Amino acid sequence: MTLSNILAPSTDTDALIDRRAVGYSLEAPFYTDPQIFDLDMAAIFARHWLFSAAEAEIPDPGDFVTVDIGAYSVIIVRDDDEEVRAFHNVCRHRGSRILQQACGSVGNLVCPYHQWTYRVDGELVYAESQPPEFDRSRLGLRPVHVRTLAGLIFICLGDEPPGDLDEVAAVLEPYLSPYGLADTKVAHQVDLVEEGNWKLVMENNRECQHCDTAHPELITAYFPLFGYSENDITPRLRPVFERYRAAQDHLSNACSVTGFPRDERRELDTRITGFQVSHLPLDGGGASFGADGNPVSRKLLGDIEDERFGDLSIHMQPNAWFHMLSDHAVVFRVLPVAPGRSVVRTTWLVHADAQEGVDYDVDNLTAVWNATNLQDRDLVAGAQRGVTDPGYVPGPYSMVEGDVESFVNWYVGRLRTYLTP
Repeated sequence: MTLSNILAPSTDTDALIDRRAVGYSLEAPFYTDPQIFDLDMAAIFARHWLFSAAEAEIPDPGDFVTVDIGAYSVIIVRDDDEEVRAFHNVCRHRGSRILQQACGSVGNLVCPYHQWTYRVDGELVYAESQPPEFDRSRLGLRPVHVRTLAGLIFICLGDEPPGDLDEVAAVLEPYLSPYGLADTKVAHQVDLVEEGNWKLVMENNRECQHCDTAHPELITAYFPLFGYSENDITPRLRPVFERYRAAQDHLSNACSVTGFPRDERRELDTRITGFQVSHLPLDGGGASFGADGNPVSRKLLGDIEDERFGDLSIHMQPNAWFHMLSDHAVVFRVLPVAPGRSVVRTTWLVHADAQEGVDYDVDNLTAVWNATNLQDRDLVAGAQRGVTDPGYVPGPYSMVEGDVESFVNWYVGRLRTYLTP
């Protein structure tokens, strides 16, 4: 199969992908062409592991969420044995959607059309007016590959999911497990529609060169030293650098005491399930995203004992990023809707025993990322308008946009793999 078989004849598609210049952004059709969007859905979102929900969203048996990915709808549910399962949200009778709600709790999964009834493990238990030879055991819900990773839920729509998630999990679990995400609860969740291609959303997330000017709330939590080495520090930045070095020493010591891993891992474009993990100290009080770096929840997560435990940041291809702090976690998911539209879901997690109004205040908990998300929404919309303009030509990446280029390299590589006979 070639790109020319999938895209419009008027698009020189093989040349489009072959002439992609290393070190430069993608050409406009990758962000605007409806048939490239369809290719993305087939080659990326129907074949790779996708972060879809936190286990905290389905804490009890019968709890479910539904996830819409292009034409697909998937039910993620906790069964009676408390295992996480995933199924196509399609009745085995005549194809009706079974669950219409985004989330909820059920005893059984009942199709609203003809009341075919399935247990939460997918087994068909009731189908009216069937002949004696009818075999219910052959008509359970069609399963979707599902995997949990330290409290995070991933699904894969493909028949054969990428086989490297076990390797990735082995790397990430020592970083994630101390936060005890499976023992958290959802404090708040927001879906934000962004008028931009999903790749622009991910590219925007993969760099912080824009943070100084675009994210005044977020940047107060981080040291303004992105891209600087010690040799680059000017006299004006020297006090900031010394403060950063002291915070870095504190974080390194806290990790050493608890045996928390300190290695930064960056495998964004060198494997199928690309990922990156880093652990940075925070400025000010160094605890969280509260004013002056103060905590936003009184209860620390999991096994974390030092509130000044910085920000554990994880990026995963193709659609997720995560921030783990001592007192809460923020998890992000991106799903495409159309060539120029995406939905970003942000979920704030706090300790399962934390009480709203006592241990945390939702407005304070969410203030920084609510503001940052709205600012990013505007940036992505501006980028989408720009790449749609006939005057757009791909531009060069800067020295601090390496993760953006790694994302694009990963994306182009996955398209080529999909299109290779």
